[in-house]
Amino acid sequence: MENTPGGLRDRKRQLTLDRIAEAGLKLFIENGYEATTLDAIAAASGISRRTFFYYLKSKEEVLLAHESGKFPQFLRPTFLMQSPDQSPIAAARKTLLALASMYETKESILADRILRSIEALRLRKEALLVQMEEVLAEAMYELWPDPARRPALRLSAMVAMGTLRIAKENWRREEAAFPLTHYIDQAFDLLDRS
Repeated sequence: MENTPGGLRDRKRQLTLDRIAEAGLKLFIENGYEATTLDAIAAASGISRRTFFYYLKSKEEVLLAHESGKFPQFLRPTFLMQSPDQSPIAAARKTLLALASMYETKESILADRILRSIEALRLRKEALLVQMEEVLAEAMYELWPDPARRPALRLSAMVAMGTLRIAKENWRREEAAFPLTHYIDQAFDLLDRS
């Protein structure tokens, strides 16, 4: 079996993960998050409970798989396609604009509502943002390898992810009146004016 990035094994794994995430979200919507069991998600996905744990560690990861979609795995490679002849914030802005559509799915919006409805899930969602901030900072270190720049690059990654957070909040509050890219641009424009 092929085991290269994008190979057959990776595609099969992603298909199974997608099936689990879809079945779990459907059950959360129908029965509520708390009432939905791992066993029910596994059964609806056509897998065993043991297989579930091969793909995900918990019910909350089903929601996180939808809320952020494939955003975390594409963040680094998309950022590294940026030119180092611009500011880190400008490169982050272009990256976030390129990835915005990953948040605009119906499933992502539904998962986000559930994640925001329960305190423990909200905290897990915040932790995911911090992880993505770290991924972005590491990508910045690759694009601008001078160790002396690391503190400023770390701060730029924090600011960029915070800007995305504000953009998503505004997008949700206005019930997606415009594409998420509009709100990302709007939030970064505020940065430029500060």
